[in-house]
Amino acid sequence: MRISVHDSLDAIDPAAWNALAGADPFLSHAFLHGLERHDCLAPHGWYPCHLVAWDAERPCAALPLYVRDNSYGEFVFDWSWAEAYERAGGRYYPKLVTAVPFTPVSGPRLLTAPGHEAAAQALLGRVRELAAELECSSWHALFPEESALPEFDGPELMRRQGCQYHWFDHGYGDFDGFLGSLNSKRRKEIKRERREIAAGALTIEVLRGAEITPAHWRIFHRFYCLTFARKWGSPRLTLPFLETLNDGLPDVPVLFLARDGAEYVAGAFALHGKDTLYGRHWGCTRQVRQLHFELCYYQTIDYCLRNGLSHLDAGAQGEHKIPRGFEPIKTWSVHWIRDPRLRAAVRQFLAREATVVDRFVEDLGQHTAFRRDPDHAAPSTEHQDVDE
Repeated sequence: MRISVHDSLDAIDPAAWNALAGADPFLSHAFLHGLERHDCLAPHGWYPCHLVAWDAERPCAALPLYVRDNSYGEFVFDWSWAEAYERAGGRYYPKLVTAVPFTPVSGPRLLTAPGHEAAAQALLGRVRELAAELECSSWHALFPEESALPEFDGPELMRRQGCQYHWFDHGYGDFDGFLGSLNSKRRKEIKRERREIAAGALTIEVLRGAEITPAHWRIFHRFYCLTFARKWGSPRLTLPFLETLNDGLPDVPVLFLARDGAEYVAGAFALHGKDTLYGRHWGCTRQVRQLHFELCYYQTIDYCLRNGLSHLDAGAQGEHKIPRGFEPIKTWSVHWIRDPRLRAAVRQFLAREATVVDRFVEDLGQHTAFRRDPDHAAPSTEHQDVDE
């Protein structure tokens, strides 16, 4: 077995990589290589250095990996660690990150062919050697799926908890069935919000895969750029990346567009996974009451119900999702820090933070939108693996 380091996925056969990545669209060769090819990464401080273990001439394990010179676009916030370390005379950047850039979606992170678990563990050893070679302060695996956490066990590895809000199909059948599971107050509020949109002049279009034309992508990318201009500055995903996404991922991209006559005024972008719809980005040219909720939540829930998808991951943050039928779930990250002094301080911080997150998730679970009468028991908020 040998391990190689790659500053691009150019040299890795797409079929061989995808055999390791499985059905996760974000880990597909098309998605990750598309980010590289279409200038989404380097301008924002993501520099690929993927690790691949080989069995003869075939990849048997892989670790998506990036050198970072900042923490933007990660959604696991370590700015305070960097500031504390640099105040103490250390240098936090560069660091190594295993993640899908700009994407707070849980999934596999250590990609392993059956029977090659030892090769995967060798990659975890190699990433720490690489950190020393590149003078990186640390390595961080962001949003590994919960079922994969045992792969990241080790005395120097530290787990961190976070919280997101996801929707799950508990056998609703259709949108009315979903509404019937909610308490009266929340059900009435959602109906009112949807009536406001229905009473307007807007037409909602749902487009998937080849139905999305280059013109549609240009329209959505304009919305996307406007959102970034209002909130964060430079947009991350380029128009060429979006325009070529369906080439490598047929029928995976989905657009939800709102049109006023001939003018498109808002849109949301999602990816159709094996059993999950992943809502990713939204934007608009003008503010319309309730339109964000309609496109990003109600249309996507309805899409899941019509297409047999059991799970909606509508993106990070947003406690306003709770009264709209979403449930709190824990997310995870794994961290390794070279300097034992900083490692000890972060370990203490994570222990305190975990207590707060546990309490926060438990409290939110008591305030979901679901009915609590005996005939309509609220669904459990315990989800061992949100992709099952």
